[in-house]
Amino acid sequence: MASDTHRAIEAVWRIESVRLIAGLTRLVGDVGTAEELAQDALVAALEQWPAEGVPRNPGAWLMTIAKRRAIDRIRRDETYQRKVEEVGRDLDESTPDIGALVADDDGIGDDLLRLVFVACHPVLSTEARTALTLRLLGGLSTDEIARAFLVPEPTVAQRIVRAKKTLANAGVPFEVPQGRELAARLSSVLEVVYLIFNEGYSATVGDDWMRPALCEDALRLGRILARLAPREPEVHGLVALMEIQASRAAARTGPGGEPILLADQNRARWDQLLIRRGLAALERAETLTGGRPGPYVLQAAIAAGHARARRFEDTDWERIAGLYEQLAETTRSPVVELNRAVALSMAFGPATGLALVDQLMAFPHVRDYHLLPSVRGDLLAKLGRLAEARAEFERAASLTQNARERALLLGRAVACG
Repeated sequence: MASDTHRAIEAVWRIESVRLIAGLTRLVGDVGTAEELAQDALVAALEQWPAEGVPRNPGAWLMTIAKRRAIDRIRRDETYQRKVEEVGRDLDESTPDIGALVADDDGIGDDLLRLVFVACHPVLSTEARTALTLRLLGGLSTDEIARAFLVPEPTVAQRIVRAKKTLANAGVPFEVPQGRELAARLSSVLEVVYLIFNEGYSATVGDDWMRPALCEDALRLGRILARLAPREPEVHGLVALMEIQASRAAARTGPGGEPILLADQNRARWDQLLIRRGLAALERAETLTGGRPGPYVLQAAIAAGHARARRFEDTDWERIAGLYEQLAETTRSPVVELNRAVALSMAFGPATGLALVDQLMAFPHVRDYHLLPSVRGDLLAKLGRLAEARAEFERAASLTQNARERALLLGRAVACG
Protein backbone atom coordinates (compact mmCIF):
# COMPACT_ATOMS: atom_id res chain seq x y z
CA MET A 1 0.00 0.00 0.00
CA ALA A 2 2.79 2.40 0.91
CA SER A 3 4.49 1.75 -2.44
CA ASP A 4 1.22 2.59 -4.22
CA THR A 5 1.06 5.86 -2.30
CA HIS A 6 4.64 6.69 -3.16
CA ARG A 7 3.93 6.05 -6.83
CA ALA A 8 0.92 8.34 -6.56
CA ILE A 9 3.07 11.03 -4.93
CA GLU A 10 5.64 10.73 -7.72
CA ALA A 11 2.91 11.09 -10.36
CA VAL A 12 1.35 14.08 -8.60
CA TRP A 13 4.75 15.74 -8.25
CA ARG A 14 5.46 15.35 -11.97
CA ILE A 15 2.17 17.07 -12.77
CA GLU A 16 2.03 19.70 -10.06
CA SER A 17 5.64 20.71 -9.35
CA VAL A 18 5.89 23.28 -12.12
CA ARG A 19 2.60 24.89 -11.06
CA LEU A 20 3.76 24.99 -7.47
CA ILE A 21 7.12 26.57 -8.29
CA ALA A 22 5.55 29.09 -10.66
CA GLY A 23 2.92 30.20 -8.14
CA LEU A 24 5.40 30.31 -5.28
CA THR A 25 7.93 32.32 -7.30
CA ARG A 26 5.26 34.97 -7.83
CA LEU A 27 4.67 35.08 -4.08
CA VAL A 28 8.22 35.01 -2.72
CA GLY A 29 10.04 36.56 -5.68
CA ASP A 30 12.90 34.05 -5.89
CA VAL A 31 13.11 30.83 -7.92
CA GLY A 32 15.48 29.11 -5.51
CA THR A 33 13.30 29.80 -2.49
CA ALA A 34 10.19 28.75 -4.40
CA GLU A 35 11.72 25.40 -5.29
CA GLU A 36 12.79 24.83 -1.68
CA LEU A 37 9.25 25.52 -0.50
CA ALA A 38 7.84 23.14 -3.08
CA GLN A 39 10.32 20.48 -1.95
CA ASP A 40 9.24 21.05 1.66
CA ALA A 41 5.66 20.36 0.60
CA LEU A 42 6.78 17.18 -1.16
CA VAL A 43 8.54 15.99 2.00
CA ALA A 44 5.34 16.65 3.97
CA ALA A 45 3.38 14.56 1.46
CA LEU A 46 5.87 11.71 1.76
CA GLU A 47 5.47 11.84 5.55
CA GLN A 48 1.69 12.20 5.76
CA TRP A 49 0.03 10.64 2.72
CA PRO A 50 1.09 7.03 3.41
CA ALA A 51 -0.73 7.22 6.74
CA GLU A 52 -3.59 9.60 5.90
CA GLY A 53 -4.19 8.73 2.24
CA VAL A 54 -3.88 10.88 -0.89
CA PRO A 55 -6.02 14.02 -0.46
CA ARG A 56 -8.95 14.75 -2.76
CA ASN A 57 -7.09 17.65 -4.37
CA PRO A 58 -3.38 16.83 -4.06
CA GLY A 59 -2.21 19.92 -5.93
CA ALA A 60 -4.16 22.17 -3.58
CA TRP A 61 -2.79 20.29 -0.57
CA LEU A 62 0.79 20.80 -1.74
CA MET A 63 0.24 24.49 -2.49
CA THR A 64 -1.35 25.06 0.91
CA ILE A 65 1.57 23.40 2.71
CA ALA A 66 4.05 25.38 0.62
CA LYS A 67 2.29 28.66 1.40
CA ARG A 68 2.37 27.87 5.10
CA ARG A 69 6.08 27.15 4.87
CA ALA A 70 6.47 30.51 3.10
CA ILE A 71 4.68 32.27 5.94
CA ASP A 72 6.93 30.52 8.47
CA ARG A 73 9.99 31.78 6.60
CA ILE A 74 8.67 35.28 6.23
CA ARG A 75 7.96 35.49 9.94
CA ARG A 76 11.71 35.42 10.38
CA ASP A 77 12.16 38.26 7.90
CA GLU A 78 12.11 41.96 8.65
CA THR A 79 9.37 42.50 6.05
CA TYR A 80 7.08 40.14 7.98
CA GLN A 81 3.82 42.07 7.97
CA ARG A 82 3.83 43.07 4.29
CA LYS A 83 4.80 39.63 3.03
CA VAL A 84 2.46 37.66 5.31
CA GLU A 85 -0.40 39.74 3.98
CA GLU A 86 0.69 39.03 0.39
CA VAL A 87 1.25 35.29 0.76
CA GLY A 88 -1.50 34.43 3.20
CA ARG A 89 -4.26 36.62 1.78
CA ASP A 90 -6.67 33.80 1.02
CA LEU A 91 -5.20 31.04 3.14
CA ASP A 92 -7.49 30.14 6.02
CA GLU A 93 -5.14 28.53 8.53
CA SER A 94 -8.01 27.62 10.81
CA THR A 95 -9.53 25.18 8.28
CA PRO A 96 -9.22 21.69 9.83
CA ASP A 97 -9.50 19.61 6.60
CA ILE A 98 -6.42 20.54 4.62
CA GLY A 99 -7.29 18.00 1.93
CA ALA A 100 -10.40 20.00 1.09
CA LEU A 101 -8.53 23.24 0.47
CA VAL A 102 -8.40 24.50 -3.11
CA ALA A 103 -5.18 25.96 -4.46
CA ASP A 104 -5.20 29.54 -5.62
CA ASP A 105 -4.95 29.08 -9.40
CA ASP A 106 -5.56 32.73 -10.28
CA GLY A 107 -3.10 33.68 -12.96
CA ILE A 108 -1.40 30.26 -12.98
CA GLY A 109 -0.92 30.49 -16.76
CA ASP A 110 0.76 33.86 -16.36
CA ASP A 111 2.94 32.46 -13.58
CA LEU A 112 4.05 29.54 -15.74
CA LEU A 113 4.95 31.86 -18.59
CA ARG A 114 6.91 34.10 -16.21
CA LEU A 115 8.77 31.05 -14.88
CA VAL A 116 9.69 30.01 -18.43
CA PHE A 117 11.22 33.42 -19.10
CA VAL A 118 13.10 33.40 -15.79
CA ALA A 119 14.54 29.89 -16.27
CA CYS A 120 15.67 30.75 -19.81
CA HIS A 121 17.00 34.23 -19.02
CA PRO A 122 19.99 35.23 -21.20
CA VAL A 123 21.98 36.16 -18.08
CA LEU A 124 22.51 32.39 -17.71
CA SER A 125 24.75 30.22 -19.87
CA THR A 126 23.08 27.86 -22.32
CA GLU A 127 24.02 24.87 -20.15
CA ALA A 128 22.57 26.54 -17.05
CA ARG A 129 19.36 27.54 -18.84
CA THR A 130 18.92 23.98 -20.08
CA ALA A 131 19.52 22.36 -16.69
CA LEU A 132 17.29 24.84 -14.83
CA THR A 133 14.49 24.50 -17.38
CA LEU A 134 14.49 20.71 -17.14
CA ARG A 135 14.61 20.96 -13.35
CA LEU A 136 11.87 23.55 -12.82
CA LEU A 137 9.63 23.05 -15.85
CA GLY A 138 10.39 19.48 -16.87
CA GLY A 139 10.23 18.13 -13.34
CA LEU A 140 13.43 16.11 -13.82
CA SER A 141 15.72 15.31 -10.93
CA THR A 142 19.37 16.29 -11.01
CA ASP A 143 20.28 12.66 -11.60
CA GLU A 144 17.86 12.38 -14.54
CA ILE A 145 19.28 15.51 -16.19
CA ALA A 146 22.83 14.23 -15.71
CA ARG A 147 21.98 10.88 -17.28
CA ALA A 148 20.14 12.54 -20.16
CA PHE A 149 23.18 14.64 -21.11
CA LEU A 150 25.81 12.10 -19.99
CA VAL A 151 27.53 14.49 -17.59
CA PRO A 152 28.36 13.94 -13.90
CA GLU A 153 25.50 14.62 -11.48
CA PRO A 154 27.60 17.07 -9.39
CA THR A 155 28.19 19.12 -12.55
CA VAL A 156 24.46 19.47 -13.15
CA ALA A 157 23.82 20.23 -9.47
CA GLN A 158 26.44 23.00 -9.55
CA ARG A 159 24.95 24.48 -12.72
CA ILE A 160 21.51 24.64 -11.12
CA VAL A 161 22.78 26.15 -7.86
CA ARG A 162 24.85 28.75 -9.74
CA ALA A 163 21.92 29.54 -12.02
CA LYS A 164 19.65 30.30 -9.08
CA LYS A 165 22.32 32.49 -7.46
CA THR A 166 22.93 34.32 -10.73
CA LEU A 167 19.21 35.04 -11.15
CA ALA A 168 18.96 36.27 -7.55
CA ASN A 169 22.09 38.42 -7.78
CA ALA A 170 20.99 39.92 -11.10
CA GLY A 171 17.58 40.74 -9.65
CA VAL A 172 15.80 39.13 -12.61
CA PRO A 173 12.14 40.14 -12.27
CA PHE A 174 9.40 37.53 -12.29
CA GLU A 175 7.61 38.92 -15.31
CA VAL A 176 6.93 38.45 -18.99
CA PRO A 177 9.12 40.87 -20.98
CA GLN A 178 7.35 43.43 -23.13
CA GLY A 179 8.00 45.30 -26.35
CA ARG A 180 11.28 44.77 -28.16
CA GLU A 181 12.73 42.76 -25.28
CA LEU A 182 10.05 40.08 -25.75
CA ALA A 183 11.39 38.90 -29.12
CA ALA A 184 14.96 38.49 -27.84
CA ARG A 185 13.85 36.75 -24.65
CA LEU A 186 11.42 34.48 -26.49
CA SER A 187 14.25 33.49 -28.82
CA SER A 188 16.25 32.42 -25.75
CA VAL A 189 13.35 30.30 -24.49
CA LEU A 190 12.82 28.59 -27.85
CA GLU A 191 16.56 27.96 -28.18
CA VAL A 192 16.59 26.04 -24.90
CA VAL A 193 13.54 23.93 -25.78
CA TYR A 194 14.93 23.11 -29.22
CA LEU A 195 18.36 22.28 -27.79
CA ILE A 196 16.72 19.77 -25.44
CA PHE A 197 14.76 18.26 -28.33
CA ASN A 198 17.79 18.02 -30.62
CA GLU A 199 19.89 16.30 -27.98
CA GLY A 200 17.15 13.71 -27.72
CA TYR A 201 16.63 13.42 -31.48
CA SER A 202 20.30 13.14 -32.46
CA ALA A 203 22.44 12.63 -29.37
CA THR A 204 25.80 14.38 -29.63
CA VAL A 205 27.57 11.98 -27.27
CA GLY A 206 27.20 8.48 -25.89
CA ASP A 207 26.15 5.11 -27.24
CA ASP A 208 22.57 5.86 -28.28
CA TRP A 209 21.47 7.47 -31.53
CA MET A 210 18.36 8.89 -29.83
CA ARG A 211 17.17 9.69 -26.31
CA PRO A 212 13.37 9.72 -26.70
CA ALA A 213 12.71 10.93 -23.14
CA LEU A 214 14.40 14.25 -23.91
CA CYS A 215 12.29 14.64 -27.07
CA GLU A 216 9.19 14.05 -24.96
CA ASP A 217 10.30 16.61 -22.36
CA ALA A 218 10.92 19.21 -25.06
CA LEU A 219 7.59 18.51 -26.73
CA ARG A 220 5.77 18.86 -23.42
CA LEU A 221 7.49 22.19 -22.75
CA GLY A 222 6.73 23.36 -26.29
CA ARG A 223 3.05 22.48 -26.02
CA ILE A 224 2.80 24.30 -22.68
CA LEU A 225 4.47 27.33 -24.22
CA ALA A 226 2.07 27.26 -27.18
CA ARG A 227 -0.89 27.37 -24.77
CA LEU A 228 0.68 30.21 -22.80
CA ALA A 229 1.69 32.28 -25.85
CA PRO A 230 -0.97 31.45 -28.47
CA ARG A 231 -0.25 34.50 -30.66
CA GLU A 232 3.48 33.85 -31.15
CA PRO A 233 4.09 32.22 -34.57
CA GLU A 234 7.60 31.03 -33.75
CA VAL A 235 6.29 29.10 -30.73
CA HIS A 236 3.82 27.22 -32.93
CA GLY A 237 6.55 26.82 -35.55
CA LEU A 238 8.85 25.14 -33.05
CA VAL A 239 6.06 22.87 -31.81
CA ALA A 240 5.22 21.95 -35.42
CA LEU A 241 8.86 21.18 -36.13
CA MET A 242 9.24 18.97 -33.04
CA GLU A 243 5.95 17.13 -33.63
CA ILE A 244 6.90 16.26 -37.21
CA GLN A 245 10.47 15.33 -36.37
CA ALA A 246 9.31 13.18 -33.45
CA SER A 247 6.90 11.36 -35.77
CA ARG A 248 9.90 9.59 -37.36
CA ALA A 249 11.34 8.28 -34.09
CA ALA A 250 10.27 4.64 -34.49
CA ALA A 251 11.73 4.49 -38.01
CA ARG A 252 15.09 6.14 -37.22
CA THR A 253 16.73 3.13 -35.53
CA GLY A 254 16.99 -0.55 -36.35
CA PRO A 255 16.48 -3.53 -34.01
CA GLY A 256 19.95 -3.10 -32.52
CA GLY A 257 19.66 0.67 -32.12
CA GLU A 258 21.65 1.39 -35.28
CA PRO A 259 20.76 4.60 -37.16
CA ILE A 260 18.52 4.45 -40.24
CA LEU A 261 18.90 7.45 -42.53
CA LEU A 262 15.92 9.31 -43.98
CA ALA A 263 16.17 7.72 -47.43
CA ASP A 264 16.03 4.22 -45.95
CA GLN A 265 13.28 4.71 -43.36
CA ASN A 266 10.04 2.74 -43.48
CA ARG A 267 7.55 5.60 -43.68
CA ALA A 268 4.72 3.31 -42.62
CA ARG A 269 6.30 3.51 -39.16
CA TRP A 270 6.02 7.30 -39.02
CA ASP A 271 3.48 8.41 -36.42
CA GLN A 272 0.59 9.92 -38.39
CA LEU A 273 -1.01 11.48 -35.30
CA LEU A 274 2.15 13.48 -34.59
CA ILE A 275 2.35 14.48 -38.26
CA ARG A 276 -1.24 15.75 -38.20
CA ARG A 277 -0.57 17.66 -34.99
CA GLY A 278 2.57 19.13 -36.51
CA LEU A 279 0.85 20.19 -39.72
CA ALA A 280 -1.96 21.79 -37.69
CA ALA A 281 0.58 23.71 -35.59
CA LEU A 282 2.37 24.80 -38.77
CA GLU A 283 -0.90 26.09 -40.22
CA ARG A 284 -1.52 28.12 -37.06
CA ALA A 285 2.01 29.50 -37.22
CA GLU A 286 1.71 30.49 -40.87
CA THR A 287 -1.52 32.38 -40.24
CA LEU A 288 0.27 34.45 -37.58
CA THR A 289 3.45 35.30 -39.50
CA GLY A 290 1.97 37.99 -41.74
CA GLY A 291 3.89 36.55 -44.67
CA ARG A 292 7.27 36.85 -42.88
CA PRO A 293 8.02 33.40 -41.47
CA GLY A 294 10.73 33.10 -38.85
CA PRO A 295 13.37 30.37 -38.62
CA TYR A 296 11.28 27.83 -36.70
CA VAL A 297 8.31 28.24 -39.03
CA LEU A 298 10.63 27.74 -42.03
CA GLN A 299 12.21 24.65 -40.47
CA ALA A 300 8.74 23.28 -39.75
CA ALA A 301 7.76 23.87 -43.39
CA ILE A 302 10.84 21.89 -44.47
CA ALA A 303 9.94 19.05 -42.12
CA ALA A 304 6.37 19.14 -43.47
CA GLY A 305 7.76 18.71 -47.00
CA HIS A 306 9.30 15.41 -45.93
CA ALA A 307 6.22 14.36 -43.96
CA ARG A 308 3.89 14.88 -46.94
CA ALA A 309 6.00 12.71 -49.26
CA ARG A 310 4.75 9.12 -49.24
CA ARG A 311 8.11 7.92 -50.55
CA PHE A 312 11.57 9.40 -50.40
CA GLU A 313 11.46 9.71 -54.19
CA ASP A 314 8.32 11.85 -53.97
CA THR A 315 10.02 14.60 -51.95
CA ASP A 316 9.75 18.06 -53.50
CA TRP A 317 13.44 18.86 -53.18
CA GLU A 318 13.26 22.07 -55.19
CA ARG A 319 10.75 23.54 -52.75
CA ILE A 320 12.81 22.35 -49.80
CA ALA A 321 15.93 23.93 -51.31
CA GLY A 322 13.98 27.18 -51.68
CA LEU A 323 12.89 27.05 -48.04
CA TYR A 324 16.48 26.46 -46.98
CA GLU A 325 17.50 29.50 -49.00
CA GLN A 326 14.96 31.61 -47.11
CA LEU A 327 16.20 30.12 -43.84
CA ALA A 328 19.82 30.87 -44.74
CA GLU A 329 18.93 34.50 -45.42
CA THR A 330 17.23 34.68 -42.01
CA THR A 331 19.89 32.94 -39.93
CA ARG A 332 23.15 33.45 -41.87
CA SER A 333 24.20 30.01 -40.62
CA PRO A 334 26.75 27.79 -42.39
CA VAL A 335 24.97 24.75 -40.90
CA VAL A 336 21.77 25.79 -42.68
CA GLU A 337 23.80 26.22 -45.86
CA LEU A 338 25.06 22.67 -45.44
CA ASN A 339 21.48 21.43 -45.32
CA ARG A 340 20.68 23.53 -48.36
CA ALA A 341 23.57 21.85 -50.17
CA VAL A 342 21.96 18.47 -49.51
CA ALA A 343 18.62 19.69 -50.87
CA LEU A 344 20.30 21.21 -53.93
CA SER A 345 22.12 17.94 -54.60
CA MET A 346 18.82 16.05 -54.50
CA ALA A 347 17.09 18.58 -56.75
CA PHE A 348 19.85 19.36 -59.26
CA GLY A 349 22.54 16.70 -58.82
CA PRO A 350 25.47 16.03 -56.45
CA ALA A 351 27.86 18.36 -58.27
CA THR A 352 25.63 21.34 -57.45
CA GLY A 353 25.56 20.43 -53.77
CA LEU A 354 29.30 19.74 -53.66
CA ALA A 355 30.09 23.20 -55.01
CA LEU A 356 28.29 24.78 -52.05
CA VAL A 357 29.85 22.37 -49.54
CA ASP A 358 33.32 23.23 -50.81
CA GLN A 359 32.56 26.91 -50.22
CA LEU A 360 31.67 26.11 -46.60
CA MET A 361 35.12 24.62 -46.03
CA ALA A 362 36.34 28.22 -45.71
CA PHE A 363 34.37 28.74 -42.46
CA PRO A 364 36.66 27.76 -39.53
CA HIS A 365 33.83 27.14 -37.05
CA VAL A 366 32.19 24.48 -39.26
CA ARG A 367 35.35 22.91 -40.64
CA ASP A 368 35.42 20.50 -37.69
CA TYR A 369 31.65 19.97 -37.64
CA HIS A 370 31.34 16.24 -38.32
CA LEU A 371 28.38 16.57 -40.68
CA LEU A 372 30.42 18.67 -43.13
CA PRO A 373 32.79 15.83 -44.14
CA SER A 374 29.87 13.40 -43.84
CA VAL A 375 27.82 15.30 -46.42
CA ARG A 376 30.88 15.88 -48.57
CA GLY A 377 31.66 12.16 -48.48
CA ASP A 378 28.12 11.31 -49.55
CA LEU A 379 28.25 13.70 -52.51
CA LEU A 380 31.70 12.48 -53.56
CA ALA A 381 30.47 8.87 -53.44
CA LYS A 382 27.53 9.74 -55.68
CA LEU A 383 29.99 11.29 -58.14
CA GLY A 384 32.08 8.12 -58.14
CA ARG A 385 35.05 9.72 -56.35
CA LEU A 386 35.22 6.85 -53.87
CA ALA A 387 38.75 7.31 -52.49
CA GLU A 388 37.99 10.93 -51.58
CA ALA A 389 34.62 9.90 -50.17
CA ARG A 390 36.22 7.28 -47.95
CA ALA A 391 38.64 9.83 -46.51
CA GLU A 392 35.76 12.21 -45.76
CA PHE A 393 33.71 9.53 -44.00
CA GLU A 394 36.72 8.52 -41.91
CA ARG A 395 37.31 12.15 -40.96
CA ALA A 396 33.63 12.58 -40.02
CA ALA A 397 33.83 9.45 -37.85
CA SER A 398 36.85 10.89 -36.03
CA LEU A 399 34.94 14.10 -35.25
CA THR A 400 31.66 12.72 -33.88
CA GLN A 401 31.32 11.82 -30.19
CA ASN A 402 28.32 9.54 -30.74
CA ALA A 403 29.24 5.84 -30.93
CA ARG A 404 26.30 4.87 -33.17
CA GLU A 405 27.05 7.63 -35.64
CA ARG A 406 30.73 6.76 -35.66
CA ALA A 407 29.92 3.15 -36.56
CA LEU A 408 27.59 4.31 -39.35
CA LEU A 409 30.24 6.60 -40.84
CA LEU A 410 32.99 3.98 -40.64
CA GLY A 411 30.65 1.53 -42.34
CA ARG A 412 30.10 4.01 -45.16
CA ALA A 413 33.87 4.47 -45.45
CA VAL A 414 34.37 0.73 -45.81
CA ALA A 415 31.62 0.58 -48.47
CA CYS A 416 33.65 3.00 -50.59
CA GLY A 417 36.30 0.28 -51.00
